[in-house]
Amino acid sequence: MRIRSPAVADLFYPGTSPELRATLERLLAGADETRATAPVKALIVPHAGYVYSGALAARAYARLGARAREIERVVLLGPCHRVWVEGLALPEADAFETPLGIVPVDAALRERVAALPGVTTSAAAHREEHSLEVQLPFLQAVLGPFTVLPLVVGGAGPETVAAVLDAVWDGPETLIVISSDLSHFHEEAVARRLDARTAQRIEQLDTALTGEDACGAAPVNGLLALARRRGLRVDRVGLSDSTGGGGPASRVVGYGAWLLTETAA
Repeated sequence: MRIRSPAVADLFYPGTSPELRATLERLLAGADETRATAPVKALIVPHAGYVYSGALAARAYARLGARAREIERVVLLGPCHRVWVEGLALPEADAFETPLGIVPVDAALRERVAALPGVTTSAAAHREEHSLEVQLPFLQAVLGPFTVLPLVVGGAGPETVAAVLDAVWDGPETLIVISSDLSHFHEEAVARRLDARTAQRIEQLDTALTGEDACGAAPVNGLLALARRRGLRVDRVGLSDSTGGGGPASRVVGYGAWLLTETAA
């Protein structure tokens, strides 16, 4: 079995199992008790170090509530930070490892999307990519055993991403997770103004977000395009930024989290 080893343990989150479990328990325990009123099909969650965006990510994952017990596989998309890809890239690995254990890559879903337009395979694009990796410990803490379909997204347009998501949408056993931060390196007041506007656009299912709005704009746009067609509702979990974790007010990174529910069903 080819295993993709952790690349950002001890950097973005604790690198030992006991410390990581304790951190996740603390973050999830601090999340509010609000539960979604309809089954959650998809989440948009931030992917910074846990000290910066972990509390907001925990609030989003906590919203799954009892729905978490139904989930058997996760389709996980995030932007590429290290190695650019023109479309979407599957990993060569058969499993992803975190300090909490091994998560198998879903072979059936991988086969289903491998031949779709824009989809390639790239070990290099996944090797050091943190946007997907930081979501896995949260999923391991919240779900039972599950498989994952990890896709790094580069230059893919909304319809290309939407077609991939549509192919693996399936039923309540499948959760879609889009990993994205918001604006980067603005002064605090500017960042908050930009992120508030981006949040409104996400909630209006605007599929024209750019990298200036969100580093995961490409996968977010694809999800929103499909959400529009499928009649999904978008609800904001919250907004935050890196100043909450002690980051400088002169170079702020913004974070947001949303859940999408299948109200039409």
